[in-house]
Amino acid sequence: MINNFDFILPAKIRYGKGMVKVLGEELRLLKTKKVMIITDKGLVRAGLVNRITDLIQAEGLSFITYDEIEANPKDYNVELASEIARKQSIDTIVAFGGGSPIDAAKAVAVLTKQGGKVKDYQGKGKIKGDCIPLITIPTTAGTGSEVTFSSVITDTKEKYKFTIKSPAIAAKVAIIDPELTLTVPPMVTAATGIDALTHAIEGYTVNCTEPIAEAVGLYAVEYIAKNIVEAVKNGENIEARDKMMMGSLLAGLSFSHADVASVHCMAESLGSMYDAPHGMCNAILLPYVMEYNLPSVEFKYARVARAMGIDEKDDSKAAVKGIEYIKRLSKKIGLPGIKSLKINREDINLLAEMSVKNGSNESNPRNIAKDDYIMLFNKAYNDNC
Repeated sequence: MINNFDFILPAKIRYGKGMVKVLGEELRLLKTKKVMIITDKGLVRAGLVNRITDLIQAEGLSFITYDEIEANPKDYNVELASEIARKQSIDTIVAFGGGSPIDAAKAVAVLTKQGGKVKDYQGKGKIKGDCIPLITIPTTAGTGSEVTFSSVITDTKEKYKFTIKSPAIAAKVAIIDPELTLTVPPMVTAATGIDALTHAIEGYTVNCTEPIAEAVGLYAVEYIAKNIVEAVKNGENIEARDKMMMGSLLAGLSFSHADVASVHCMAESLGSMYDAPHGMCNAILLPYVMEYNLPSVEFKYARVARAMGIDEKDDSKAAVKGIEYIKRLSKKIGLPGIKSLKINREDINLLAEMSVKNGSNESNPRNIAKDDYIMLFNKAYNDNC
């Protein structure tokens, strides 16, 4: 029998080339009066935020832009933005950017309506009321955050990442336009692409997954593996960008309705301690965790390999070939090894402790303890010598 499960999809998804133009229509449907755009300074400097402000102004609406969101969004980013939103009587938030602005916006939507500190909402079931309506518009094909109901925030005092998880923080509308990714630099395309691949593989293989999450996760693998090289090498190829965006979306649906696992446990530890790019961390660690998990999920890894285009009937051989393919793929698209993060080897013990305490540790398909994490960090480090 299939285990009982719930599949909740609070967000309306509007997908397609040029779809950003529907923002005004969606703001009207929400009866918006004043908007806060949550983004980052890079997108402002690039002039991309102007596309959003022009659409809002065309509706005759007031707006303010909060562009102080940092990579691995910080607790103080969220709390300052929510304070401004309350003072400005904001009634709708538009999150524009990669995973950091979108994750931050979800937390701002909670605090603006319900108050308190962002840490008050850590974990599941802490959000009792409603939130400020949120529209998400992603500019990278990576995190899938536009359709998830999780927000990962960095506790700057304790130096660790925590997650807020509730359908209440999901976007009312996710506007997903692959044209917005055409100017994303190759290295960002590569790192966010493998981030999405990690979401798909972990969503498909975690021990708490279910059939719908498995289905969209496996399909996401196919989209990403077949298009990431072209998207990195030829960023103006709209078809490759389109397929990568769909792969990221499907991967987001997969892991948000299942979970992530030990790749993320390790990556979030690195992000907490070194403020390292999340996608880059996932890309570096994915094959090592897959090698560790192989005895427990050989059949699924074989299916992942075949989704990536590997023609091998024997499951054991296919699974191994799939992991080796991912290693070669990361190198092919120019991603560096763990040394690029400039980690201190003396920190590996602490990184392992943080990994095992991560809320997704128990979702890993193979039981994993602190000593196993130490082994994996060391293996990744030694291989990059």
